[in-house]
Amino acid sequence: MCTCMLSGEQLKRKERMKLNIAYPTTGCQKVFEIDDDKKLRIFYEKRMAQEVEADALGDEWKGYVLRITGGNDKQGFPMKQGVLTNGRVRLLLSKGHSCYRSRRDGERKRKSVRGCIVDANLSALALIIVKKGEQEIPGLTDTTVPRRLGPKRASKIRKLFNLTKNDDVRKYVIRRKLPEKEGQKPRSKAPKIQRLITPVVLQRKRRRLAMKIKRSVKRREEEAQYHKMMTQYSKVCLCYAVFVILELGLH
Repeated sequence: MCTCMLSGEQLKRKERMKLNIAYPTTGCQKVFEIDDDKKLRIFYEKRMAQEVEADALGDEWKGYVLRITGGNDKQGFPMKQGVLTNGRVRLLLSKGHSCYRSRRDGERKRKSVRGCIVDANLSALALIIVKKGEQEIPGLTDTTVPRRLGPKRASKIRKLFNLTKNDDVRKYVIRRKLPEKEGQKPRSKAPKIQRLITPVVLQRKRRRLAMKIKRSVKRREEEAQYHKMMTQYSKVCLCYAVFVILELGLH
């Protein structure tokens, strides 16, 4: 849409920057729209992963420290860590790079990404609260969103409940309640524990080691047999060569 066709309110809305702020302790995140460019200057010329004091955003943000985790420009292109510019560049990306998801094995593609330095041309900036301030932020620090799923890996369950290696982890799995249906008993669901040491796992490990030793012994026997055969072959060749020389000498 042409700029001259936009009204003053639409232009103002277009120039706003959204701050998507997350607080990992409570599991909440909230989007704040900032109109005043002076408040946003604390983020300009800062890089991703840098920490910024948020006192300039308002009185309620006094004492808060935010870390920049990413952002998008007004055309929707994402910021990429390690690209030291505040503009847009086209990079050849492959599997494992951020800002790109490969569709085929070994596929590479040239994609437009934004540098990791913040400037005024961003439409959204992602931040994380590193240090909490004096006041509570409504909808962000005053409420807690419980985690939907518990830990699945055996070592993480042990860490959560402070268990030893001798304790049975299966008793401490966090079950998830399923929505109740009319006329049915309440049901719950538990995740399959990963990296759980069971007798079957130990048996498989013993079998793998036994098969490895068996293959090693077989390889050594075949190698010894091959060397023996080659020694016999070289002796036969030597005898045949001597016989041929003697035959030629007699003639």
